[in-house]
Amino acid sequence: MAGGEKPKPQAALVYNPIKVDAAALRATVQRLSARAGWGEPLFYETTVDDLGDDVARQALKAGAAAVLVAGGDGTVRAVAEAMSESGVPLTIVPSGTGNLLARNLLLPLTDPQAMVQATFDGDTLPVDVGFAAIRREDGTSEERAFVVMGGMGLDAAMIANTNGTLKKRVGWIAYVDGAARSLAGAKAFRIVYQVPGRRLHSARVQSILVANCGSLPAGLELIPGASVTDGDLDVAIFQPKNALGWLLVWRRVAWDNSILRRFRAGRHVLSLRTKDNSVLYARGKGLELATSTAQPVQLDGDEFGEAVRMRCRVVEGGLLTVLPKGHDTSRL
Repeated sequence: MAGGEKPKPQAALVYNPIKVDAAALRATVQRLSARAGWGEPLFYETTVDDLGDDVARQALKAGAAAVLVAGGDGTVRAVAEAMSESGVPLTIVPSGTGNLLARNLLLPLTDPQAMVQATFDGDTLPVDVGFAAIRREDGTSEERAFVVMGGMGLDAAMIANTNGTLKKRVGWIAYVDGAARSLAGAKAFRIVYQVPGRRLHSARVQSILVANCGSLPAGLELIPGASVTDGDLDVAIFQPKNALGWLLVWRRVAWDNSILRRFRAGRHVLSLRTKDNSVLYARGKGLELATSTAQPVQLDGDEFGEAVRMRCRVVEGGLLTVLPKGHDTSRL
């Protein structure tokens, strides 16, 4: 460049055109890029065949100094997969229905401009990324990332049975319909599983989750104490034996985890209560599990077919996320 002037940094926006107002969002990124003294931003749309990982790699190859992602949880998952360990900061512009990683980072969910602006003047926080190596019945395998949670069994079946049109109309509440469809024919299955450094276990379960974070919409805490910055993955094993067992599962998630644990008196009540085994928790650097019959698998709400083995690992601090300036990280 003439006079040895350095090229201006560029931001890249990866967006799902179905989930966002593309014209408005592109205009906001252009305007705030120019105000920050950055160059003309790069824009990449996701497609049915490219959920965001391929275009995110293109953005990195083009030299983007920062990447923004706008779409549902699946788009965020795919882009995070491509950007893990890249060192390039990722801004999550909440869009879609779940926004689960954004919720767990306590980001503003209704102010996209604030998150776009944070790309240029905000703080950054390294967060963990989970990877799941999935092995299928025919011996083929693949490894894919997750930033919220992955699962095998009923949770994956619930996602597969959720009506797509209903989800577009009412958001995450549509999963209740998927749950009802799945519970009707739900059958427990046998797994063997092991957290690194712990002994091997065998259990009959309805579902097993491996989570990077534990908060769901409506204030529900699926896994208490889960953190995106602790370098661990959290495991939740659901093994209700009957209808009463499902009521105990719901009590654990909706009452014990989401309400009682917030208060000292509530925690005291929990310490006195007789333990039940409807939900078991574990924590560690990963998880290896196997089952004799192939079971459905999901990662951050995306279906990944059926598998007989799943080996999960965590990349500690693998994703550099953008936060608004001065964002409180004490509860993360």
